[in-house]
This record gives sequence, structure tokens and C-alpha cells, in this order.
Amino acid sequence: MSTALVTGASGFIGSQLCQLLKERGYSVRTCSRTAQGPDNIPFDFVKMAACPVEVCADVDIVFHLAGKAHALAKSHQDAAEYREINTDGTHKLLVAAQLAGVKKFVFFSSVKAVRQVNQQPMDETNKDPARDPYGSSKYDAEQLVLHGDFVPHPVVLRLSMVYGDTEKGNLPRMIGAIRRGIFPPLAESGNRRSMVHVADVVAAALLAAEKPESSGQTYIVTDQQSYSTRQIYDAIRVALGKPPVAWSVPLPVVTGLAKLGDAFGRLTGRRFPIDSDSLEKLTSSAWYSSAKIHRELGFQPRQTLWKALPDIIRHLN
Repeated sequence: MSTALVTGASGFIGSQLCQLLKERGYSVRTCSRTAQGPDNIPFDFVKMAACPVEVCADVDIVFHLAGKAHALAKSHQDAAEYREINTDGTHKLLVAAQLAGVKKFVFFSSVKAVRQVNQQPMDETNKDPARDPYGSSKYDAEQLVLHGDFVPHPVVLRLSMVYGDTEKGNLPRMIGAIRRGIFPPLAESGNRRSMVHVADVVAAALLAAEKPESSGQTYIVTDQQSYSTRQIYDAIRVALGKPPVAWSVPLPVVTGLAKLGDAFGRLTGRRFPIDSDSLEKLTSSAWYSSAKIHRELGFQPRQTLWKALPDIIRHLN
């Protein structure tokens, strides 16, 4: 029986990964600030100067999910926190893994670790580091994992936007706004965005840990689909039992609404369903290829957003 350590185990992806590992016969140890239980080790990647070697003792595989997620605010404090948690925290764990003799280390990164390029769909050949605090902290952590010579079998997974049964993220916000009738029907712009279901993320992680071909590799993980914002809007309406909408709101009107959303956020400290950041995400393309992980590891996603939307909406209800 192999022993796996999962950091960030109480999170959206971590909890699903722990469940799959147990189903596959792994002995699972968790490392989380909030999770409880005899197999959980409380650890704060910022406050502790070093990760105790005992965290990784007798561990065969580390799945490193703990980190500071991407947020809107870009203050100097945020940049420091991204660095402390995502980069320095990963380094602390890698040192402990090395001292404990851990063989495999799977790092959960993001497609945001590298800059957007004109090539569509983007793939792993893009090696231009991101310039924003979040992306650069993840990119630097990737380099430590892959090139720090800490473990014999390091793997980096760059995730596209993850969907599933969660209340967090842009997709649940969009669903809630469409349900309330306050999300405008945007015109079809032909943009293309990549996403992936949480169940397929954890399946990809297990392949990365078990397949020898994955050692030293970086893989983008998507559901192998691409979605325009208008397609997502129409699919959500269908899943909510709402009639289709044949018209659309002109982009200048939506831009004005987004600016009002910005003002609402500044005044209340809460996000409006439409603001400038979310509008940029909704109208731009973020299309990625997961052909490499399919070709090398045999990864085949089982979910698409179209199939998953009814379950997601039931969960949100």
C-alpha cells in the first residue's frame, strides 16, 4: 500500500482527491490548516520557518495543492503573500520531501503560470513566465519542483478553470446572476475558453503519480472542449429551465454596467456579478490544449460542462 500526502486536503480539489486515493487503496495523510482527524497534520506554510521532516516521513507521493488562490486585488501585500505561500511554501515542502526520501511530487499549478500568447490553443511549449504576482509565484514554484532535484519523479499539472460542485468561482456567480435575471445576454463573440471538471482533475493527478512517463513533465489539464461565453450563458439558461434568449446586449452597454459593478465593489467590498475583471474574462479567449497529457498518459476526460451543469445547479440549490 502506497502512502500519499495531500496538502490543501480540505479544499474543493483536495477533498475529491483524498476520496479517490482511498478508493484506489492508498493510505492517505493530509496536511491542512482546517481539516480534522488523526491522519491530518496542521501546517501553516507562512508562519513556520521550515516544514518538519515528519510531515513527509514514510510518504511515497506528495500531492501539493495548498496555496493562495488567484484573487482580484493586486496590492504589494498580495504579491508578498503569493510568494510566501505559493513559492516559498512549496520550497519548504520540497526540502522536507527530499530529507524524508519521497519519490514522487505532483504539483498543482495553473495555466496562469505563463503569459497569454496569440497561439491558439496554447500548450506546454509556452514557457514565457507570467508577470502578475499570482502567476509568477506559481511559475517559480514549478521551476523548483521540476529543476530543484528534490525528488526523482516531479510532475507539474497546469489546470484550466475547474468546475464542479462548489459555490466558489466565476461559474457559480454567473449561474446565480442568470437565475436572478441580472446577467445580460452577451453577443456571441466567438471567444474560446477551456475548463475542466474536478473529477477529471483528480483522475489526471493519479495518472501523473502512477505513470513513469510523467516524470519531469508539465501537463495542461482541460476537458478537451472549448466554450464561448454565449454558449455557456445559453446552456445555463437551459439547465435552469429558462427559455432561450434570441437577443443580446451591445458590448458598450455591458461595459458601462461593468463600470457600475466596479464602483459597487469599491463601496461595499463585495463583487457585483458583472465588473471589469469578470467582463474581460467573459469576452476574451483562454483556450488551452491538453493533447500532451492525452498522448503521453492516456488521459481522457469523462465530463464536459454541458453534462455537468444540471448536477452543479442542483448542488447550488
